[in-house]
This record gives sequence, structure tokens and C-alpha cells, in this order.
Amino acid sequence: MSVKISGWDDTIAALATPQGISAIGVIRVSGNKTFDIVNKLFTSKNLSEQAPNTLHVGLLKYDGTVLDEVVVSLFKAPASYTGEDVIEISCHGSPYVQEKILQALIKCGARIAKPGEFTQRAFLNGKLDLAQAEAVADLIISNTEASKKTALQQMRGGFSHELMNIREQLIKFSALIELELDFAQEDVEFADRKQLQDLLNEANKKVTTLLKSFHLGNVIKNGVLVAIIGKPNAGKSTLLNTLLNEDRAIVSDIAGTTRDTIEETVNINGILYRLADTAGIREHTSDIIESFGVERSFQKMRNADIVLYIFDVHATSSNEISNVIDDLNKQNIRYMLVGNKADAEKDASENFPLNENIIYISALQQKNIETLKQALFSATVQQDTLGNETIVTNARHVAALEKVSESLNDIINGLNEKLPGDLLALDIRRCLHYLGEITGEITNEEQLDYIFSKFCIGK
Repeated sequence: MSVKISGWDDTIAALATPQGISAIGVIRVSGNKTFDIVNKLFTSKNLSEQAPNTLHVGLLKYDGTVLDEVVVSLFKAPASYTGEDVIEISCHGSPYVQEKILQALIKCGARIAKPGEFTQRAFLNGKLDLAQAEAVADLIISNTEASKKTALQQMRGGFSHELMNIREQLIKFSALIELELDFAQEDVEFADRKQLQDLLNEANKKVTTLLKSFHLGNVIKNGVLVAIIGKPNAGKSTLLNTLLNEDRAIVSDIAGTTRDTIEETVNINGILYRLADTAGIREHTSDIIESFGVERSFQKMRNADIVLYIFDVHATSSNEISNVIDDLNKQNIRYMLVGNKADAEKDASENFPLNENIIYISALQQKNIETLKQALFSATVQQDTLGNETIVTNARHVAALEKVSESLNDIINGLNEKLPGDLLALDIRRCLHYLGEITGEITNEEQLDYIFSKFCIGK
């Protein structure tokens, strides 16, 4: 599938590697005049006469001045990332050199690409569908094994393939039902209603599974915000340092040392956890700065995906923990109880017989830290492993899938109520519309500009 939009027949150029000094930089050029433009600068040979998918070394010159010695990689339409003629110029990683080359390309007829314009052209030229194109951006920003794996699976068409069969089958039934309308007087049925019912039930089951996967997908893509909450000197900062395996937070016996929240990240089983060490919570403090820190602790607690409530097992009573549990439950906050400073000589659980779900650790001695990590992972991901199933990570896809689910239920209800074919056909077309919004069969320029504007320039 390709989409034709006016104003996309010029040639674009952009730096495809990060800004800054590096060993090399790559400048990407794409469009119908790519070879003509680069040939004006690369005078060693005529690149248009060279075989595609080849590399060539030579000097780039503009107006008699040598810009750099480069390697150019040639990709001819349609066998390129964008589906257009593409040349990638590998130059030295000097920002000055890169800027000079880009200026020369512009003077020779190219223009600077907009954010995501290379991938947008790949979509418009049918190299990727819209869901795959969005997965490209997710892959670029992936920072864990799970986020990389999920984005790569979607980029290879895993999510699209899940929807493709549903869409194709619905198109077939829609055509047969609309054909029946031409033979309304003969009262014939070309579309097998029982077969359509089975397809709808299977499609509804698949869409429901995809919608349920968004919880995990959101965790994989955005990480989990974990607020470490507790009274002063409970060991919050020590726990943060232990989880990070570095001295990130100041640790002191003086109550109120932590005045503000400190955020750091840790990777647990491929999921990114954003740990927020907060100011110790106590009801009365004369220190105005500390009081601001305590208020931020409450705010962080309310915004967190999960709260680690840490307490000193030797300085906390069972009644206090019961009150904490009641308070957290009233606020509908997801939490885990962590009993700190639990040593080997004493079974701390004897002091808290009513709270079997407490995880006992010694942050200072690094005892049971792996147990805590695994419990945190299980509480947030709710499964031990991340398999190869399709996982939805995009809020736009979820919104469309919710509309697909509504449409499927309308069709099923219509079949049960024996609605006439013209009304069934309308419901099927509505369902096809929302399926097409996900993969890009149904779209508009404003929507495309918004989606691709979130990409980096050069991709």
C-alpha cells in the first residue's frame, strides 16, 4: 500500500547520527533528485552509473573547496528504506564538517528534512504501514531489552499481522453482504451468517487480548514509577543506594536528611523502574524546607505506579503498620510493605503476625534485595517472563482498538437480532475504518504530521 500526498516529490537531507563530536557522522539524502544533487559534490565518479547497494570513497567538494573525504552508500528506488533513491554520506564526526556538507546539499537543491520525514516517506511509499512506522520511533528510544524486543516485533509487522486477517475476512463478508442488496427481491444470502458469527467471536477475542496487553505495554514503554516512602531513618536512601549499587543518596542517622525527591532508574528483568527516594514522612517539623520535601513525598506517592513503604522493624509496631495499610487502601494506592533492618538473629515476622505480605530486608547488609526486586517485578508486570506475544504499547492504537471492539459487538448484536444486510454492512464498514486507522489505510495529512513530528530529525 502506498499513499499519495502532494508536496512529497522533493529531495530531503538530514544528519542521521546524533549531534556532537564523534568518529563519524552519517548524512542521509532521499528523493527523486538524490543522485543529481550528490553528484554535484562527489566528483570522483558518476554515482548514477554505479550499481545499487555499493560503497564509494571519494572527496566531497563545493565551489572548489574540499569539504571532506567520505564514503557514500547507494540505494536505488524502490529498494531503499524510504522507497526513493537514497544516498547515505559517512563523513568525519566534526559538527563543523557535517554542517558544511548539509549547507552544500541545500545549495545544490535539497532541503532539510522535517522530524520523521524519512520514515513518513517510507510509509507513504508502502514500505511500512503506520503501526510499523510508529514502532521505528519506539525502537529508537528503547532503553531495555523488553522495550527493544516489543518495538522490534511490531516493526517487523507482528501487530499488523494480528489485524490483517481480521480485516481481510471482514472485507470479504462486507462485499458479500453488499452483493446481497443487489438481489434483495430474490431473498438470497451470499454471506454465511454462521461463518461470520464465528469470525466475529474470534476477532473479538483477539482484540480483547490486545487491549488487555496495553497494561504490560505501557510498563515496557514508559517504565514504572516507584515511590520509596517511609518515616525518617527507615532506610529509604540506603535502599535506593543498594538497588542502584551506588551511593546516589546521602545517608545519615540525622532525621530529615533527604529534603527533596531523588529519582534514578534501575533495570529489573528488562523493565525500567524509576525509583524516587522521598523525604521522610513525619507529622510535625519546624524546618520549612523539610516540610516542602514531605509534601512532595505525598505528591510522589499519589502519582506513583507502586509505593514501597519501608519501615524499621525494630522501631515500628504492628498497629502502626495496620494504620498505614488502612490509609494506603483508602487512597487506592498500590503498595508493597518492606521491613528494613531485619537481621539474621531475629525473625522480624514474629512482631507482625497479621501482615504476611511484608518483605523483610536489610538494605545496609544487602540481604533479600533480590527477593524484593523479584517481588516488585511480579507486582507490576504480573508475569514471570515476557514471551513473543503481541503487546500493544501505543495509546493511539488502544483508542482505535476500543472502537473496533465496540463495532464488533454491534455487528454481533445485529446478527443476533437478524438486522437487514444494509445495516450490517454499515457496522462492518465502521469496524474496517477503525482497523484501517491503526495500520494507515485510513488517515489524513494532519494525523500523519502529528505522528511523525514526534520522531527525531534524520529518521
